[in-house]
Amino acid sequence: MDYDVVQAARVSTLGADAAGSDGSTKGLINFLMRDRHGSPFEHNSMTFLIQAPIFVAREWFRHRVGWSYNEESGRYRELAPVFYVPAEDRNLVQVGKPGAYRFQPGTQLQYSVMRDVTRENYRHAWNSYQVMLRAGIAREVARSVLPVGTYTSFFATCNARSLMHFLSLRTADKAALFPSFPQREIEMAAQQMEQHFAEQMPVTHAAYVKNQRVAP
Repeated sequence: MDYDVVQAARVSTLGADAAGSDGSTKGLINFLMRDRHGSPFEHNSMTFLIQAPIFVAREWFRHRVGWSYNEESGRYRELAPVFYVPAEDRNLVQVGKPGAYRFQPGTQLQYSVMRDVTRENYRHAWNSYQVMLRAGIAREVARSVLPVGTYTSFFATCNARSLMHFLSLRTADKAALFPSFPQREIEMAAQQMEQHFAEQMPVTHAAYVKNQRVAP
């Protein structure tokens, strides 16, 4: 798919002869990235199947330019009892005020409280959901009792330009020109997507990293 970027860029100087043209892929892509000529990076497509808590999906759907989504529907199918419980290495304590805060590890007591309360809430919500379904209440009504920690699944389709913009905001990297402070749960998903991006478009990904992770 790196070559799709090259062809899209060369049409400006070669016209129709850009199809099948030869030349440096690495040099041209790095030039495009460095000087932020972004449109050639839109001429490709990647589709990901995402499984994540609902609160992660809601953050994800804020990315609209260059993205298309289709999510499973709680109106048409009974949702599965899969819920998110943060791992012990998840920072729990917010220190500072909005716009100038950081997260720190919690104590063992705080983790135990979070884990136990979260699991108990999930059990209660799932039982309530099942009671309503067994009573013949429509799925679209019964689902309202389920928390945002419930897992959902969706297809997300994007191009390299929109993906790089997503990664610049949803991953924290010391080499990035512009700092980002993503929520950890969406960052974990973004990191997995970046691995696929690097495999499918290695030249484009390398140029993105070389140019301080600035989306063109």
